[in-house]
Amino acid sequence: MTFDENEPQSVREERWAAERARRRAARRAARLDLRGAHLGAAITAFALALLGWFGEPIALAVVSGGFLLWFSAALTWTYVDGDHGRHALQRAYLITFGWGDWF
Repeated sequence: MTFDENEPQSVREERWAAERARRRAARRAARLDLRGAHLGAAITAFALALLGWFGEPIALAVVSGGFLLWFSAALTWTYVDGDHGRHALQRAYLITFGWGDWF
């Protein structure tokens, strides 16, 4: 987006709103690649299983609560962004566990 300091604020806001709408439509239409998120969720489940196996209930509660809080925040953000249903859940899942793409 370009910025022209001489254009009226109302024109600038309309242009930015149109750009945000275009980006939102492109994001909704894009197919999500969840392979990395599945790997991240598997690693997280394995780590939580190890914490449970070795009898660390406080650490288990803190780590699982952190992931639950992160997923809830991501799901809230996707709903505020205008996504609903399955696509919102997939985006929140990808936001939460998408770090598995790094491996």
